[in-house]
Amino acid sequence: MKKICISGCGDIGQRVAKRFLDQSLLSKTDITVYGLVRRTEVQAELQVLGITPVIADLDQPDTLKALACKDAVLFHLAPPPNSGQSDPRFRNLLAACEQTGLPAKVILLSTTAVYGDCQGEWIDETAPVNPQTDRGKRRLDAESALHEWATKHDIEYVILRVSGIYGPGRLPIERLQQGLPILREDLAPFSNRIHQDDLAMVCVAAAEKAPNGAIYNVCDGHPSTMSHYFKSVARALGLPSPPEINREQAQQQLSAGMLSYLSESRRMGNEKLLKELEITLQYPDLAAGLANLQS
Repeated sequence: MKKICISGCGDIGQRVAKRFLDQSLLSKTDITVYGLVRRTEVQAELQVLGITPVIADLDQPDTLKALACKDAVLFHLAPPPNSGQSDPRFRNLLAACEQTGLPAKVILLSTTAVYGDCQGEWIDETAPVNPQTDRGKRRLDAESALHEWATKHDIEYVILRVSGIYGPGRLPIERLQQGLPILREDLAPFSNRIHQDDLAMVCVAAAEKAPNGAIYNVCDGHPSTMSHYFKSVARALGLPSPPEINREQAQQQLSAGMLSYLSESRRMGNEKLLKELEITLQYPDLAAGLANLQS
């Protein structure tokens, strides 16, 4: 029997679970998927999908006594807290596994923000980490915790440094409908993205094919600017193109969160991802992903 445990079984986690459960039906193998979630009202939703719910709160270590991670492939997809420079949630999960049973392999979703601002240069997985935002530092803390913990317990692990995720339910529709401004495209930094279905495919492939300690940049390999992204989504959905403003206006009108994303620029390839995991992306660029919305 193959055992999968997904910590943070939301949208991406459920997509990962579906791939494993579909695989179970096709190959006629016994795969059990456990989904760790905080809210009890999600239980029925998971059960309908064939996922066994585990109700626990990563912020409350005392609730982690019923983990189903022993001998499982453990995916940690839950986000860190919204503040600080560490990820106590992931550290709580690792500590709980020491008490309830060690997994066979851990797949951690991190972020490309661990690289910091690369001034628009092309980078790959050999680039030094240099997070300059707290969100990047929190993810790097989780990476460090996993490396130390997995080495101590001789457990395989993989780190997925994920770029911006997009797809149905993850598009800036409300922002576009409100006519909120964006930074002028010729001033906007480079950004990278991956379709949610391709991310789920990468997660499964990482569990099955990635060597121990591997790190992958998860992106479609076709970076553009955040402003180009907003305008492309608006065009695909038949919405008005957002107004464009200069940097001085952006400092006054855009949210702190948006300004944080605009403070970093990097272009990322995905050659290692495609070659080592032997995958072909369903949506190899933004145009393909947005065209699918219209079909």
